[in-house]
Amino acid sequence: MLQSELKLLVQLRTISRYSILFGTFISIPLSFFFPEQIIWQVVLALFALAVGTPHGAVDHLVTVPKFKLLKMTLFIAGYLAVTGLAIWFLIANNLLGFQLIVLISAIHFGIGDASFIKEIESRKGIQNLPRLSYALAAGFTPVFIPLLTEGAAEALQAVNPSLVGWAAGFETELLWAVIALNLFAVGLMALKRRFDEVIDLLLLLGISLVAPPLVAFAFYFGLWHALRHTGRLTLELRSAQRLHESGRRWASFFKAFIAGVPALVLVLGFTIGWALLSDFSLPEELLWLLLVVIWALTVPHMALTARLDAKAMGVKL
Repeated sequence: MLQSELKLLVQLRTISRYSILFGTFISIPLSFFFPEQIIWQVVLALFALAVGTPHGAVDHLVTVPKFKLLKMTLFIAGYLAVTGLAIWFLIANNLLGFQLIVLISAIHFGIGDASFIKEIESRKGIQNLPRLSYALAAGFTPVFIPLLTEGAAEALQAVNPSLVGWAAGFETELLWAVIALNLFAVGLMALKRRFDEVIDLLLLLGISLVAPPLVAFAFYFGLWHALRHTGRLTLELRSAQRLHESGRRWASFFKAFIAGVPALVLVLGFTIGWALLSDFSLPEELLWLLLVVIWALTVPHMALTARLDAKAMGVKL
């Protein structure tokens, strides 16, 4: 089983790298030939976000592995209540809500990526990852840089005009600070001969600087973070674990992925229904509403994922 888990995690790491490379290089000709058109960015972003959304929809199966009606009902009710409060806060406080989501997402993504690597390390018998520096660089690079580069204002304008200027005039200083953080971590990883982490951090820096902001973040979220997190879910989901035991690693992965697909359908249906009932314009505001729902779902998701991250990092909560 350990070999099946290790092979899946390593292969997912490779796939996520090629996905980021694809997003980086496809953005170059599209940006050159269609510099004034944002529709292709929105299409790519919606695709990547849709692929990534199911990864956070298996929380109930991991938290309540044995289906017990009362516990499951209470869990789902609490989960949806927190999500509803987050949606309300984001709609009522667009700018502040966005700033808070950006910060906590960077922390969550970085810790999640470091935990993914620790899962690989534990199966290889290696334990020398500089966790803090890697987690900070791996989280802040793909979240902050796309929002601070040239073109970020245009992307934010397309999503929600009230988000423009979210960094309060410190865009340049923040941009160089995060780039410096990334390069410092790259140097440290190189000194530690952690060349896989060097590759990961440089790939994230590349797409964050080259691709349009919408594409850079969506590809990171859906085709890097979500893939790696789904791989980690196969280590917790009992039905996926049974497939690992028989050496069927990809069947295990798709078991974990498909478990979250109904939630994707519900999220899309809820978002479109909400837009229609609230007189939002489609398709112009669909991306903003979808992001609000995803961000709101991220709040309880991050709280629950903290347990898995702590376990992978060898920390007791």
